[in-house]
Amino acid sequence: MFTTQAPHRAQGAEKTLVQSLPCSGRLAFFTLVFGFWMVALAQFAVAESEISRFVGLYSGEAVLTNAEGAPETRQMQVQIREGDSGFWVKWTTGRVRENGSVKSKTYEVDFRPSEREGIFAAAMRHNVFGHAVPLNPMKGEPYVWGRIVGDTLTVYSMFIDLNGDYDIQQYDRTLVDGGLLLDFTSHRNGQPLLTVQSLLKRH
Repeated sequence: MFTTQAPHRAQGAEKTLVQSLPCSGRLAFFTLVFGFWMVALAQFAVAESEISRFVGLYSGEAVLTNAEGAPETRQMQVQIREGDSGFWVKWTTGRVRENGSVKSKTYEVDFRPSEREGIFAAAMRHNVFGHAVPLNPMKGEPYVWGRIVGDTLTVYSMFIDLNGDYDIQQYDRTLVDGGLLLDFTSHRNGQPLLTVQSLLKRH
């Protein structure tokens, strides 16, 4: 008997609270809620229109110099697709060994629009409420974000070592005829470590 009456009292309290607002207050409240959803929908629409130009599968190769001064061939592939409220990027880098075998690493990240236009937050894990959120760089996890400026989609990845040193990797992928021009740079504590450029052809 108690359990059936409690919800009615709670609903009644809610109605009393809303009804206690003056007409102007209720109008302002609903206008605020409506405005919030309109802004959110506008952000999603802008994100979709921006990323749609980059959607596709691309691949290519690059030759770079390793730490020993020897040339190395890297095979690269990136796939970009639209999501429900953002976009998804998956990229693979393969190092070709002397015996011809390939050692590959693959990363994939979901991006969601942030409150700042053209900047996207990575959603790489789920919190206790089931919401996708970025990783924590203070726990040794990579902090990843992205942005779109003109014809260039950039993904940044930052790592913080146990001693406080940091690494930042930057992937600039620019739309060109036939695919994407990849400019990759890696820095440690602000000092450049590696630069790679390659044309990734669209499939």
